[in-house]
Amino acid sequence: MVSAVEGEVTLTTRQRQWIEAAWASIDRDEVARLLIDMVNIPSPPGAERPLAEFITAHLSERGVTARCQLLDDQQANAVGVRGGRGGGGDLLLYAPIDTAFTGSEDDDLPWTGPRLRADLVPAATMRDGFVVGLGAENPKGYAACVISAIEAIARADIPLAGDLLVGLGAGGMPANAPVRRTGRRNVAQGVGCAYMLEQGIRADFAVIAKPGWTVSWEEVGVCWFRVDVRGILAYTGMRHILPYRNAIVAAAEVAQALERWFPEYTARNTSGFVAPQGSIGAIVGGWPHKPAFAPAVCEIYVDLRASPRTSPSDVKAQFAEAMGRIRQAHPHLDFGWEMILGIPGSHSDPDGWVVRSTIRGWEALEGKPHVAEGGKSGATDANILRQWGVPTARIGMPRPPLAGPFAGEFSMGVAYLESLHTLIKLLVHVAVDTCTRPRAELGLMS
Repeated sequence: MVSAVEGEVTLTTRQRQWIEAAWASIDRDEVARLLIDMVNIPSPPGAERPLAEFITAHLSERGVTARCQLLDDQQANAVGVRGGRGGGGDLLLYAPIDTAFTGSEDDDLPWTGPRLRADLVPAATMRDGFVVGLGAENPKGYAACVISAIEAIARADIPLAGDLLVGLGAGGMPANAPVRRTGRRNVAQGVGCAYMLEQGIRADFAVIAKPGWTVSWEEVGVCWFRVDVRGILAYTGMRHILPYRNAIVAAAEVAQALERWFPEYTARNTSGFVAPQGSIGAIVGGWPHKPAFAPAVCEIYVDLRASPRTSPSDVKAQFAEAMGRIRQAHPHLDFGWEMILGIPGSHSDPDGWVVRSTIRGWEALEGKPHVAEGGKSGATDANILRQWGVPTARIGMPRPPLAGPFAGEFSMGVAYLESLHTLIKLLVHVAVDTCTRPRAELGLMS
């Protein structure tokens, strides 16, 4: 319903009752059990099928029509729908299900630290209202919220006009397949989300559940570059006799120059609500088992985030300019480079239905006006959804009122259960606000 104040959308008494009924049906203990079960099922990019099958069964048992959508023998999405009677708009609640790390010592050590912390292993534990384990907050906490929201709608038997869909996507992490993988190499970077959309899981609007207790409508893209710093193959015992130019030492100079340039790149590309960052994430060079030999090349891998107003080609041009300056300042260095990934950023209309509906839900829970937070540099599958023409809002969980395990450290494996409950309520609010209205009220064609 549109109120007497032109343009102001309000809920009817019946819609408020439906929301309250769905909120009342949320079982906090079941949400906790669901998240624990999900954490206990490993799901690195390319191997999400066991978790997708678990989610599919879980949804099917709770009144949601669900199926496991295979990408190959190891990778799968879980998708579900609570059908409407027709005449309304369709809403997709989306979250990825793959974790950034595998939880295996062979894969993750020593790069994650001297040992695997409790938040980096796929074995959930409970600590003072927190679930701790690999991916407990991101992405599995968000996926648990999406699942619980549609289940609450089903449990309350809310009569929907449009379809309410859920998509739990494989391959959402900014990662490529490990070199040793012998099957498909395109197992991440939104591959599950794109496949889901391609195969007919479409909606008029989407809400993606990812970090940040603020509604956002634009996302940075991701561009990767490989810099090949060249030297001369050498042997320690003969460095004083033969020509010696160590590629690893030269790569250190290039890396330091890039590190000095990244803040300049951020300043140049900051706009709207994004502040795109850059970093060096990997260096490959030499043989750890025979350091007596210096390699002829050392590779540097660079991650640059891209504003929605900066195309990957523009990012490439800026990187080329920076590398040219480095070459000019260090003429003794020999290097080349290439762009190896280019995913553009994206933007949805802040005055569009799904953004305004998500803001209304946030304000209903917080009891104050929503203020969007800027300075973002995280990328998600929202880019895939928007590129496929689905207006998308992003929302996460509120920060816990107390410090949890690993506070102050980078972690995606600590989820505060009360924060999950708040996000579930918000998702329910958006679902009822959207899926119980006729298409005309949503600005959609009949």
